Amino acid sequence: MAFWFELVATGLITGGIYALVALGLNLQYGLMRIMNISHGEFLMLGAYLTWLAHTVLQVNPIAFLPVVALTLFALGVAVYWLCFRRIIRTAPAVEVIEARSLLVGFGLMFLVQNAAYLAWGADLRGYSFLTEAVDVGGARFQANRLVVFAFAVGASLLLLAVLRWTLIGKAVRAMMQSPTGAQLVGIDTRFLHPVVFGLGLAMAGVAGALLSMVYEISPGMGEPYTVTALIVIVLGGLGSALGSLLGGFLLGLVEAFGMHFTSPSLKMLLSYTVLIGVLLARPRGLFAR
Repeated sequence: MAFWFELVATGLITGGIYALVALGLNLQYGLMRIMNISHGEFLMLGAYLTWLAHTVLQVNPIAFLPVVALTLFALGVAVYWLCFRRIIRTAPAVEVIEARSLLVGFGLMFLVQNAAYLAWGADLRGYSFLTEAVDVGGARFQANRLVVFAFAVGASLLLLAVLRWTLIGKAVRAMMQSPTGAQLVGIDTRFLHPVVFGLGLAMAGVAGALLSMVYEISPGMGEPYTVTALIVIVLGGLGSALGSLLGGFLLGLVEAFGMHFTSPSLKMLLSYTVLIGVLLARPRGLFAR
């Protein structure tokens, strides 16, 4: 019984991180149709900021999470104004926004990734944080993994609460459902777009900070998480925040059970198999309404 509990918990811990990364990307795409393929590189920046704060300044990584979130939020607003604002304003159709933002995203991905290689090199970096074992329900987990799971799920639920019960959250949902109708009732897209884009990168940065507490980090770590986030978004449904959370958990469980009963080397094959199956059976996503 303890074995099955440990396997499920491992999948949920991984899925919590997937959900946090996917939520930020889903917000950007669902609201503005920006396909920011460089999303994972900002996760990498959050991881390196946390690593530097802990190893150089001896700052507790958990206490540093708000700093990472605010830094990546400000960076996200700047990136939107410099790279994507003109695309949103001048593109004649949604398809043009998606195509142009995809190309800009590729450029940003290589720019940020190579800047990180120049700054920190290609060596793996890491630090030890809360590595002692904790017994939960007869299973043993490292304490840092439980902390990562708690903060990832907590941040995701906080975002869902903001979208559900605050005025700005209702404005975001209105823009996702009907951009023209939202503007007709007075929602200011010039304010909302950079704020939501910055919020998406802030969530990616927090995910990176949490990952740095458990795994070694490198400048190339972000790209696989971008691909995984896209898979989670397809699973949960484009524009669905709750779908991203549930899709992240589902993918984490599929990977945990699949790798246990097959081979860890088949991780991406399992993910892509789930993606193809959902696209064939439910093209709008499992949890889309």
